[in-house]
This record gives sequence, C-alpha cells and structure tokens, in this order.
Amino acid sequence: MVNIDDAIVARLKKGEHTFEILVDCEKALELKKGKDTDLDDILATNDIFKDVKKGEHASDLMKFFKTENKKEIAKTIILEGEIQLTSEYKKKMRDEKRKQIVNNIHRNAVDPNTGLPHPPQRIEMALDESKVNIDEFKPIEEQLKSILPKMRAILPLKYEVREIAIKIPGAYAGKCYSILKQYGKLLKDEWQNDGSLVAVVEVPAGAQEEFFDKLNNLAHGEVESKILNVR
Repeated sequence: MVNIDDAIVARLKKGEHTFEILVDCEKALELKKGKDTDLDDILATNDIFKDVKKGEHASDLMKFFKTENKKEIAKTIILEGEIQLTSEYKKKMRDEKRKQIVNNIHRNAVDPNTGLPHPPQRIEMALDESKVNIDEFKPIEEQLKSILPKMRAILPLKYEVREIAIKIPGAYAGKCYSILKQYGKLLKDEWQNDGSLVAVVEVPAGAQEEFFDKLNNLAHGEVESKILNVR
C-alpha cells in the first residue's frame, strides 16, 4: 500500500454521485495508460469515499458498479475517472513534452540560410526567448502550430522532407538496410546483381546529416547519395 500522506485523489462521477480513492500518482497513471500494475502498489487504502477530505465513505456500490469488490471498483475509478496530478508530476510531464518538441524541431526543421539543423541547445534557447507556454496534455503537433510562428521571429526555421537516392555496396548493404527504414520512409529498394542496394528514402531535413553519418560509419564512407527532391 502507498503512504497515505503521499497519495492523491482519483475521482469518478456517476450522475450526481462522486466516488473517490487515494492513489499513487505515477502508478495510477501507468495503469490508466494500459500498463499491468498491481493495485496494491497503487492504492493507499481500499476505502471508497464520496468525499476524501471529509472522510465520508461512499454507499450503494453494488448499484453503481455491479460489485462490492473494492479493488475492482478502485480499478474502474482509475480507468474511467480523473486523476488529480501533483504539481511535481505536471512539471515532469511538461519537461518531457518540451524535450519532444525540441527533438521534433531538430529532426524535421533546418535553418533555411544554411540548410542545416539548429543544435538542440539553440532551439531550447529560442523556446525560452519566445516565452511560449508548453501544455503537458496537448499533442506536440497541435502545440507546434502556435509555437513555431513565435519561434520564427527569433530563429529561422523551415520544415523540409528530402527525397534521397542511395547506393550501398553489397558488402555493407545488409547492415545498412535497417538504417534506411529507421531514419525515413523507404520509397524504393532494389537489390542489384552484384549484391549492392539502390534505394530511395524520404528523410526529414534535420535528420539528414545524422542519417548519412550512420550509413557511412557502417559502410566505411562508400555510400553514394543524391538528393532528388526537396519539399
């Protein structure tokens, strides 16, 4: 069981009736996201309340949950209800979302003046300078719609996808094949009679340099490439 002093409230409303339990914040969220987590590691108590602060216990459990098994009821409250996140956990979520936003911009965008990606540290500085608010709950793609216009006033950014033709010698083709799929969308792959591989890959512009570095490291610099299209 969780220490009751460290627990937060999970709440489920059924019409005018409220059912509350005390849970560990992170472990309750893990269960809500589908992870197989033991309820004994989540619950601070097996009690089901109608108001935790007042210490009022809920009644008519059979009527609303079709069972009086309190662990099953607690699981339903977690899965179907809302979990009151701690300030600490919300900050952790915002920090993680911020990292994802920085990585998205670094991987997909370039400086239009140089065609090269901005370093992650510079992107983070631009985020701070533009004073954007990062929402721990909203999807990254949705947030970028409002974040990018503000950042472009500070940092030149252009999202690009590059279609690149690749030829890899037979001695290294097998090792390099997974890199082609890892870094982009494989549009075409043809194995030649000499064992070499000819492929066309769509790669986010910001990832191109790292993509080439990975291939050339495996193929000892013997990869041939040509950019066919940029959009």
